[in-house]
Amino acid sequence: MKSTSTIDRTRLRDRPVSVLAATLFMLACTAYFLLPLWWMVVASSTTRGGLTDTSLWFHGQFELWTNIKNVVTYQDHIYVRWVLNSIVYATLGATIGTLFAAMAGYGLAKYVFPGREVVFNVILAGVLVPATALALPLFLLFSKLDLTDTFWAVLLPSIVSPFGVYLARIYAAASVPDELLESARLDGAGEFRAFFTISTRLMAPALVTIFLFQFVTIWNNYLLPLVMLQNTKLYPVTLGLATWNSQKAIAGNLQLYVVVGALLSIVPLMIAFLALQRFWQSGLGEGGVKS
Repeated sequence: MKSTSTIDRTRLRDRPVSVLAATLFMLACTAYFLLPLWWMVVASSTTRGGLTDTSLWFHGQFELWTNIKNVVTYQDHIYVRWVLNSIVYATLGATIGTLFAAMAGYGLAKYVFPGREVVFNVILAGVLVPATALALPLFLLFSKLDLTDTFWAVLLPSIVSPFGVYLARIYAAASVPDELLESARLDGAGEFRAFFTISTRLMAPALVTIFLFQFVTIWNNYLLPLVMLQNTKLYPVTLGLATWNSQKAIAGNLQLYVVVGALLSIVPLMIAFLALQRFWQSGLGEGGVKS
């Protein structure tokens, strides 16, 4: 009986052209997506005058660490405040939003009640509504509540995730067996206990996906903070960098600081993806075993 590695090598020999073409295509896609990031690293390592150079390689003195220090210390460390604001907005918003989406999706998948499909269709319609269409109604609503220019004006709208509800319902229906829930109920487990101790573990890959989608969405959000906030100390990093970019004609170094700040703002996203990717891998492995 042939081993798996022997079979794989035989298949590669049988299809050398297709494997080579697929490899080259993937390498081209990787280079395409990494090129802007590489340009940011190169541009962040130069001086203000070096930004006009279109080279994709380092030239002159390597000033990355000096530039990072200047960005962090500029205007009494306001950039650090912006990054911390973004971390708080994105982490709290994604965590609470994932919890609400998981509970709503699980309820729509596992409980039958009048109007279930209507509720689900209304939530699904929320996915189609662009954020720009909601900005003005949200501003008017929060103005009535006297919550504009506050922390809550950015956090509260961020915990709503219609796409998360949709994904949670689909995954809960497919990964949480009804028989397992019935067994838990017969053993005396309540609905909340069954959800938090059993269902959430089976839904872990979907919950991580919802969390990351929501985290990235909140982190990159620009329009909502622009409409809601006036106090610069409450700005997320996206709005803060946009403010610097609008002032670059007044302070020439801000153009370089925007590039360096944009590079630094990617780091938390990379950490989040690298820290949570193991849950995706475990979910894919379990799916492969079940199939």
